[in-house]
Amino acid sequence: MGSTIGVPGIILLVILALLLFGPNKLPELGRAVGRTFREFKNGTREILAEDETPAKKKEEAPQQAVAPSKSEDKRLPE
Repeated sequence: MGSTIGVPGIILLVILALLLFGPNKLPELGRAVGRTFREFKNGTREILAEDETPAKKKEEAPQQAVAPSKSEDKRLPE
């Protein structure tokens, strides 16, 4: 189940790719796969950065006293 492909498997995949796409299309296909991985990596970094940013701001920001707004200032008579 958890076995690796190994060298013979990789050679077989390269030969199969050459037969399916031809030698002229393989560099273009490799570039497209590389761009896809790079965009995925950058996207996951952005998502992780967005998740970490609010938590850090809450921890680092000193708590400030907030003046009550006008609607909160008006209290109902007792």
